[in-house]
Amino acid sequence: MSTATTRGIDKIAHAGSSAFAETGNMVQLAVDVARQTFVRPFQWREFIQQAWFIASVTILPTALVAIPFGAIVSMQTGSLIKQLGAEAFTGAASVLVVIQQGAPLVTSLLIAGAAGSAVAADLGARTIREEIDAMRVLGINPVQRLVVPRVLAMVLIAVLLNGLVSVIGIGGGYFFNVVVQQGTPGAYLASFSALAQLPDLWIAEIKAVIFGVLAGVVACYKGLNPGSGPKGVGDAVNQSVVITFLLLFFANLILTAVYLQIVPPKGS
Repeated sequence: MSTATTRGIDKIAHAGSSAFAETGNMVQLAVDVARQTFVRPFQWREFIQQAWFIASVTILPTALVAIPFGAIVSMQTGSLIKQLGAEAFTGAASVLVVIQQGAPLVTSLLIAGAAGSAVAADLGARTIREEIDAMRVLGINPVQRLVVPRVLAMVLIAVLLNGLVSVIGIGGGYFFNVVVQQGTPGAYLASFSALAQLPDLWIAEIKAVIFGVLAGVVACYKGLNPGSGPKGVGDAVNQSVVITFLLLFFANLILTAVYLQIVPPKGS
């Protein structure tokens, strides 16, 4: 075996071991967050400040993304269902797509991209300035003081934004279906109850909670473990966004598969 091949195998093995180590550290941080959540005193002020900050940077982009998303879903499903001769179910199909898949994904991507990057940058800057080390020296747990409020704030805002995206997406879909595609308003609204059911809303909120936890844990972990210097912080922010996006899509696949197996479609 040549020297180049040996070096390549070593690099691949090192990358794989590093990935497993990073995964274990993130899981450990998630466990620490769960434990420290119930430790008193709870940092209410930090939680409220972070929730307000996350909401301020995500509400407007979320609303602007939800409008065209709902329109695209409505027009695409409307065109397809019209070819099948089932125009009466356009509203139900649009609602199912928006609530089950669209709203949680749009919310999670904006939470990870806007809020997660800001959290990672903030904690990364604190880490390279040795503020985190100073807190540990003073006997203050940075997970309980800084990480827990940020993760819970992401979860709260993710759940609220999920409802906002659902309402705006369904409203946009209604407008474009009725106005652009000359659909029937009554048929669009009446078909809501034909295929949609309450568990569809519950799975959307569960997805929002899980996505908020994933985005918060990854952003905080990368912020607490950046490379050296400002460049290390920038790399940590980029890595947190990429890793979060990958985890969100895998988590969405698993949750959707489990939901479809557990909850039967309405009318079946």
